[in-house]
Amino acid sequence: MVRTITLGCLVAVTSFNALAEQGVTKVTSTHAVKETADKFVAIAQEKGLNVFARINHQENAAKVDMTLRPTEVIIFGNPKVGTPLMLCAQEVAIDLPQKVLVYEDVEGKTWLAYNDPMYLKQRHNMQGCDEVLNKVSGVLGNLTNAAAK
Repeated sequence: MVRTITLGCLVAVTSFNALAEQGVTKVTSTHAVKETADKFVAIAQEKGLNVFARINHQENAAKVDMTLRPTEVIIFGNPKVGTPLMLCAQEVAIDLPQKVLVYEDVEGKTWLAYNDPMYLKQRHNMQGCDEVLNKVSGVLGNLTNAAAK
Protein backbone atom coordinates (compact mmCIF):
# COMPACT_ATOMS: atom_id res chain seq x y z
CA MET A 1 0.00 0.00 0.00
CA VAL A 2 2.76 2.46 0.97
CA ARG A 3 4.68 1.50 -2.16
CA THR A 4 1.59 2.23 -4.31
CA ILE A 5 1.07 5.64 -2.70
CA THR A 6 4.75 6.52 -3.07
CA LEU A 7 4.71 5.47 -6.71
CA GLY A 8 1.53 7.49 -7.28
CA CYS A 9 3.12 10.59 -5.74
CA LEU A 10 6.24 10.13 -7.85
CA VAL A 11 4.18 9.85 -11.03
CA ALA A 12 2.17 12.95 -10.10
CA VAL A 13 5.29 15.03 -9.43
CA THR A 14 6.94 13.81 -12.63
CA SER A 15 3.82 14.60 -14.65
CA PHE A 16 3.61 18.09 -13.14
CA ASN A 17 7.26 18.78 -13.98
CA ALA A 18 6.76 17.55 -17.54
CA LEU A 19 3.68 19.76 -17.93
CA ALA A 20 5.54 22.79 -16.59
CA GLU A 21 8.41 22.15 -19.01
CA GLN A 22 5.98 21.78 -21.92
CA GLY A 23 4.39 25.14 -21.10
CA VAL A 24 7.55 27.11 -21.92
CA THR A 25 9.13 27.34 -25.35
CA LYS A 26 12.87 28.03 -25.39
CA VAL A 27 15.09 29.18 -28.24
CA THR A 28 18.86 29.50 -28.00
CA SER A 29 20.47 32.73 -29.22
CA THR A 30 23.84 33.29 -30.86
CA HIS A 31 24.09 36.71 -29.17
CA ALA A 32 24.56 38.02 -25.64
CA VAL A 33 21.44 38.80 -23.59
CA LYS A 34 21.45 42.58 -24.16
CA GLU A 35 21.98 42.25 -27.91
CA THR A 36 19.28 39.55 -28.15
CA ALA A 37 16.83 41.67 -26.13
CA ASP A 38 17.66 44.77 -28.22
CA LYS A 39 17.01 42.80 -31.42
CA PHE A 40 13.76 41.37 -30.05
CA VAL A 41 12.46 44.84 -29.11
CA ALA A 42 13.41 46.31 -32.51
CA ILE A 43 11.79 43.45 -34.44
CA ALA A 44 8.63 43.53 -32.30
CA GLN A 45 8.26 47.28 -32.84
CA GLU A 46 8.88 46.89 -36.60
CA LYS A 47 6.00 44.39 -36.64
CA GLY A 48 3.70 46.94 -35.00
CA LEU A 49 3.67 45.41 -31.52
CA ASN A 50 3.62 47.61 -28.44
CA VAL A 51 6.60 47.14 -26.14
CA PHE A 52 5.20 48.05 -22.73
CA ALA A 53 8.23 47.37 -20.54
CA ARG A 54 11.71 45.94 -20.44
CA ILE A 55 12.78 44.72 -17.03
CA ASN A 56 16.47 44.17 -16.37
CA HIS A 57 16.57 41.80 -13.40
CA GLN A 58 20.37 41.80 -13.31
CA GLU A 59 20.43 45.60 -12.78
CA ASN A 60 17.71 45.34 -10.14
CA ALA A 61 19.66 42.63 -8.30
CA ALA A 62 22.78 44.83 -8.30
CA LYS A 63 20.77 47.62 -6.61
CA VAL A 64 20.31 45.34 -3.60
CA ASP A 65 23.91 44.09 -3.65
CA MET A 66 23.09 40.75 -5.23
CA THR A 67 24.57 39.10 -8.30
CA LEU A 68 22.44 37.65 -11.08
CA ARG A 69 23.43 36.49 -14.54
CA PRO A 70 22.00 38.68 -17.35
CA THR A 71 18.22 38.31 -17.21
CA GLU A 72 15.65 40.52 -18.94
CA VAL A 73 11.89 40.30 -19.39
CA ILE A 74 10.24 42.13 -22.27
CA ILE A 75 6.49 42.74 -22.00
CA PHE A 76 4.79 43.34 -25.35
CA GLY A 77 1.58 42.80 -27.24
CA ASN A 78 -1.23 44.08 -29.39
CA PRO A 79 -4.83 44.54 -28.23
CA LYS A 80 -6.08 43.32 -31.64
CA VAL A 81 -4.69 39.91 -30.69
CA GLY A 82 -4.99 39.91 -26.90
CA THR A 83 -8.61 41.06 -26.76
CA PRO A 84 -9.97 38.11 -28.80
CA LEU A 85 -8.10 35.76 -26.47
CA MET A 86 -9.70 37.41 -23.45
CA LEU A 87 -13.11 37.13 -25.12
CA CYS A 88 -12.55 33.35 -25.29
CA ALA A 89 -11.44 33.13 -21.66
CA GLN A 90 -11.18 36.34 -19.69
CA GLU A 91 -8.81 34.77 -17.14
CA VAL A 92 -6.08 34.60 -19.82
CA ALA A 93 -5.63 38.31 -19.07
CA ILE A 94 -3.44 37.25 -16.12
CA ASP A 95 -0.92 36.02 -18.73
CA LEU A 96 -1.24 39.02 -21.04
CA PRO A 97 0.39 41.03 -22.41
CA GLN A 98 2.87 38.51 -23.74
CA LYS A 99 6.30 38.23 -22.17
CA VAL A 100 9.63 36.94 -23.37
CA LEU A 101 12.46 36.12 -21.00
CA VAL A 102 16.00 36.60 -22.30
CA TYR A 103 18.63 35.13 -20.00
CA GLU A 104 22.08 33.63 -19.71
CA ASP A 105 22.30 30.13 -18.27
CA VAL A 106 25.07 28.73 -16.05
CA GLU A 107 27.11 27.74 -19.12
CA GLY A 108 26.96 31.27 -20.55
CA LYS A 109 24.44 30.38 -23.26
CA THR A 110 21.71 32.93 -24.08
CA TRP A 111 18.08 31.80 -24.26
CA LEU A 112 14.74 33.32 -25.14
CA ALA A 113 11.76 31.73 -23.39
CA TYR A 114 8.02 32.37 -23.55
CA ASN A 115 4.74 30.78 -22.53
CA ASP A 116 3.51 28.38 -25.18
CA PRO A 117 0.07 29.66 -26.31
CA MET A 118 -1.23 26.07 -26.35
CA TYR A 119 -0.29 25.84 -22.68
CA LEU A 120 -2.33 29.00 -22.08
CA LYS A 121 -5.22 27.35 -23.94
CA GLN A 122 -5.05 24.39 -21.58
CA ARG A 123 -4.40 26.48 -18.46
CA HIS A 124 -7.43 28.71 -19.06
CA ASN A 125 -9.68 26.13 -20.76
CA MET A 126 -9.95 28.30 -23.86
CA GLN A 127 -12.55 27.19 -26.39
CA GLY A 128 -12.95 28.42 -29.96
CA CYS A 129 -9.72 30.40 -30.17
CA ASP A 130 -7.44 27.98 -31.98
CA GLU A 131 -7.03 30.27 -35.00
CA VAL A 132 -5.84 33.17 -32.84
CA LEU A 133 -3.67 30.90 -30.66
CA ASN A 134 -2.01 29.45 -33.75
CA LYS A 135 -1.36 32.96 -35.05
CA VAL A 136 0.18 33.96 -31.70
CA SER A 137 2.33 30.81 -31.73
CA GLY A 138 3.60 31.68 -35.20
CA VAL A 139 4.36 35.29 -34.29
CA LEU A 140 6.18 34.31 -31.09
CA GLY A 141 8.21 31.71 -32.94
CA ASN A 142 9.12 34.15 -35.72
CA LEU A 143 10.06 36.94 -33.29
CA THR A 144 12.23 34.79 -31.06
CA ASN A 145 13.93 33.00 -33.96
CA ALA A 146 14.71 36.32 -35.68
CA ALA A 147 16.11 37.82 -32.48
CA ALA A 148 18.22 34.71 -31.86
CA LYS A 149 19.99 34.87 -35.27
